[in-house]
Amino acid sequence: MITFEENKMKDKTALLESKIEEAKIAGGKDRIEAQHKKGKFTARERIHFLLDDGSFEEIGMLVTHRSTNFGLDKTKFLGDGVVTGYGTIHGRLVYVFSQDFTVLGGSLAEAHAEKICKVMDLAMKNGAPVIGLNDSGGARIQEGVVSLGGYADIFYRNTLASGVIPQLSAIMGPCAGGAVYSPALTDFIMMVENTSYMFVTGPNVVKTVTHEEVSSEDLGGASAHSTKSGVTHITYANEMECINGIKTLLSYMPQNCEEDAPRIPYEMGNESRPTLNTIIPENAHQPYDIKEVIAGTVDENSFYEIHKDFAENIVVGFARLAGRSIGIVANQPAFLAGVLDIKSSQKGARFVRFCDAFNIPLLVFEDVPGFLPGTDQEWNAIITNGAKLLYAFSEATVPRITVITRKAYGGAYDVMNSKHIGADMNYAWPSAEIAVMGAKGAAEIIFKKEIQEAADSEAKWKEKEAEYAEMFANPYNAAARGYVDEVIKPEQTREKLIKAFKMLENKVATLPKKKHGNIPL
Repeated sequence: MITFEENKMKDKTALLESKIEEAKIAGGKDRIEAQHKKGKFTARERIHFLLDDGSFEEIGMLVTHRSTNFGLDKTKFLGDGVVTGYGTIHGRLVYVFSQDFTVLGGSLAEAHAEKICKVMDLAMKNGAPVIGLNDSGGARIQEGVVSLGGYADIFYRNTLASGVIPQLSAIMGPCAGGAVYSPALTDFIMMVENTSYMFVTGPNVVKTVTHEEVSSEDLGGASAHSTKSGVTHITYANEMECINGIKTLLSYMPQNCEEDAPRIPYEMGNESRPTLNTIIPENAHQPYDIKEVIAGTVDENSFYEIHKDFAENIVVGFARLAGRSIGIVANQPAFLAGVLDIKSSQKGARFVRFCDAFNIPLLVFEDVPGFLPGTDQEWNAIITNGAKLLYAFSEATVPRITVITRKAYGGAYDVMNSKHIGADMNYAWPSAEIAVMGAKGAAEIIFKKEIQEAADSEAKWKEKEAEYAEMFANPYNAAARGYVDEVIKPEQTREKLIKAFKMLENKVATLPKKKHGNIPL
């Protein structure tokens, strides 16, 4: 016989279950269907695919907004347009928020922002990454300044969390107005091709203000931000690839700034890589692909490139060396001869900064003829932007190793993790040329008078070029000074690096006491 109390509890349980179902259906079946037709998952589906099976614990499912403006009191949805909580990825704790476009366009307002702030606060207290799955039309206009305040609350937390816990932002739909600045404050931004957008102002406003006709895709789609602006670090063909990409990316980084990235067990074997011996062309002016050097050095198929389509004259990304996570920064001779310019300096500096913040050792492959000349570079501040890369390397306290494969000319030699700015170990291949500039230009300056006065000035120039090259276009002057620790055969690179990083794993470096530096941001 069922008692009165049992009946009462049954009714209450039924009410709870109905509310849970209401929250799960979010904006309703029609809006969910519309989401699927666009090639997009719902907020809950994204979390389902991202986290380990059964690990998600939701926080704030029954939260609703408290606004009465413009009829909002008649339009309430449980959860208020964002799903928040925690779970695990490959057994590691993460916090996640996933905006729900089916509820009021995923717009951010007071209660919505409070939910995001709550998981961010928990992430900071417990030292675990935060993953934001963004799909929002921006601020909830009906709530006015309260909505703007919600954004600022999030921005403030993004800033405090920077360098303390990893923050990853996946853009799964529109991201407009103030909504773009939270992702911009996080460590990595990922976008999905054709379905995600980021812009401060949309095409309609652009047309009104600047009279430009531009589509959403051209203005702020994944392609625009991966190639032109560099705002996004990685793009993916679809949402599932993006979700899997988040998992991969996370595997290279630690839980927080006080831990190390997870290691994969590795047994040392024959670490010689003879394929590296044949990559550098005989002609010093001939390009080659530095990614071949990277692939030939790191653990097989472990290189995960970041910012692939932006500033291609420098290559950055994560890899593993003997199972250990490392960050790689490499000049790319196959694009603009590997010169440093504004965009490549910004790209490199940002990546170095992340690795240093999260205890990921840095490996630099250097083949750089110098900085890119020209009015475009000078007028757009190559001086202060180039300084960012120099600053990032100089301040980095993680183990730092450089391998000079070919050219290391001018100030770029200094910038690319030279011994002078705190690198721990510097290797050079026999093909390395370490000099102020190339032999041809140097000969022209040093022997100008002799060349001009010679009967055959062209022949004299070539003679002096060869003389300079013999003297300086090699790694041995630098080795004699101790600026290069060892000249090694290319095939030895992997073995040398494994041993050197092992030797450096307990490195401690203390910077001068200060509040913070004043590099131009």
